[in-house]
Amino acid sequence: MATSNDLKNGMVLVFDNQLWSVVEFQHVKPGKGPAFVRTKLKNVLSGKTVDRTLNAGVKVETATIDRRDMQYLYNDGTDYVFMDLETYDQLTISPEIVGDAANFLLENQNVIVATNEGIVLFIELPTSVVLEITFTEPGLQGDRSSAGTKPATLETGYEIQVPLFLNENTKVKVDTRTGEYLGRATD
Repeated sequence: MATSNDLKNGMVLVFDNQLWSVVEFQHVKPGKGPAFVRTKLKNVLSGKTVDRTLNAGVKVETATIDRRDMQYLYNDGTDYVFMDLETYDQLTISPEIVGDAANFLLENQNVIVATNEGIVLFIELPTSVVLEITFTEPGLQGDRSSAGTKPATLETGYEIQVPLFLNENTKVKVDTRTGEYLGRATD
C-alpha cells in the first residue's frame, strides 16, 4: 500500500481488480479546499487511458511487478519466444502482449519482460534501437539532409520515414516509442 502522495510515473496500481500504470500525475493545492492528485492512468492489459482524481494522502493499492531481463530468441510462427538471462528458462509470449514492440525486435536482442503473479503484462524495449534499411527508393540528384523524407523498410519489415540521402544497407537509429528516425547509427 502507498498513498496518493507517493505516486511516480511507471508505478502500477490496482483499481477495481485491474492493473493501471501511472502515465502522469500532478499534485494540486487549490487556494480553497483540500489538496488532491490529478492522474492519467493506462490499463496495463487493454491499453485504455483514463483520468482519475485522488484526494491527497488517500491509500492506493500497488501491484508487485517483476521486471526480468530476457533475450528475444525467435518467432515460432505465431508466438514470440524469449529466454530468461538468469535461469535460461524460455517463455512464449503472444503477439497481443508483444504489440508494436514486434516492429523493433531482432533475434538475440535484450528486452525487459514485466510480469505480475506469473502473467506477462508487457515488454519494455530500449528507447532506441539500431536497424538496417532493407529497401528504399534511391535519392535524387541534389538531395540535402534538410530536404524532405521518403519511406524506408527496415530489416524487421517496419516502414519509417527517412531523409532522402539515405540508401539501402544503411544502419539507422529508431525511437521505439514513436517509430521515428533519430539519425544514422555510428558503429
